[in-house]
Amino acid sequence: MTLQAGKAVEDAVVTPRPRPRRRFRLGVGAWGLGVYAVIAFTFLLIPIVYTIVFSFNDVRRTNIVWRGFTLDNWLKVCDQPEVCTAFGNSILVGVTATLLATAMGTAMAIALVRYRFRFRAATTLLLFLPMATPEVVLGAGLAAQFLSAGIPKGIGTIIIAHTMFCISFVVVTVRARVASLDPALEEAGRDLYASPGQVFWRITFPLLLPGIIAAALLSFALSFDDFIITNFNSGAAVTFPKYVYTAAARGIPAQANVIASAVFFLAIILVIATQIGGAVRRKRLERSSVPDDTASVGASGEIESAASRLRALWESSSLGAGGAGDRR
Repeated sequence: MTLQAGKAVEDAVVTPRPRPRRRFRLGVGAWGLGVYAVIAFTFLLIPIVYTIVFSFNDVRRTNIVWRGFTLDNWLKVCDQPEVCTAFGNSILVGVTATLLATAMGTAMAIALVRYRFRFRAATTLLLFLPMATPEVVLGAGLAAQFLSAGIPKGIGTIIIAHTMFCISFVVVTVRARVASLDPALEEAGRDLYASPGQVFWRITFPLLLPGIIAAALLSFALSFDDFIITNFNSGAAVTFPKYVYTAAARGIPAQANVIASAVFFLAIILVIATQIGGAVRRKRLERSSVPDDTASVGASGEIESAASRLRALWESSSLGAGGAGDRR
């Protein structure tokens, strides 16, 4: 009985169990996600492809019908001076609003995370309100405020309006970065007799820099692309989104497609450059860590060999001493 039981156990352990065959089920879940992804990406990319393709169109009156391939639109972008003026205004507004919103939003994010003060919860709620408020309501409210204060509308009012609604996005982005920092790093800097300014600029700011850059890029994208709030507070000033909206009635010129395509290509290049730079840095770190590992392995080997030599010397000396004692 014992031998039979052992053989049965051995057969059960050695013999693999047959795996159940998976039945092929033809259902929506097998291909529905892929079809949905293809449709979604096609829906998103069609306007971009149309804009890029028609930037090379040989335009006569309107840029709706394809009439032939040409590079004149790219070589003579400012033949339509209104396009370049509107684009320059958008760049000016976007850069200025981004700098102001990033500076103020970063300071607010640090204060909200690191300090306890009265009405802290109310301040957080007020900062989140512009993100939840519809742009029509926000733009109309700002326009009414500028009108009541007697401020003429123009580039200045656009910058103020864009700075106001970009601050909320900066605070949200940088606040998450501040909350993830380890306070022990700053305490170590203070223990090394660093001044508050040195602690901030040499420890805190470099650690916050990725979040600050992300917030700045988000703010610039929102400011450059905004139309509703700009339309309420621009007056006679024209930005690039406003120009495209007004030109759509009579036909958007090909130069506008050129600028839009150039902005898209620039964004793609920046993303690719960032990814390549990150990969290169990771490879450099991996290569720099290899000599340290080999050095540690070599050092441990030398220590082991030295220990073995000492052990052999001790054994030989002890044996020699023992033999001398025996002879005595």
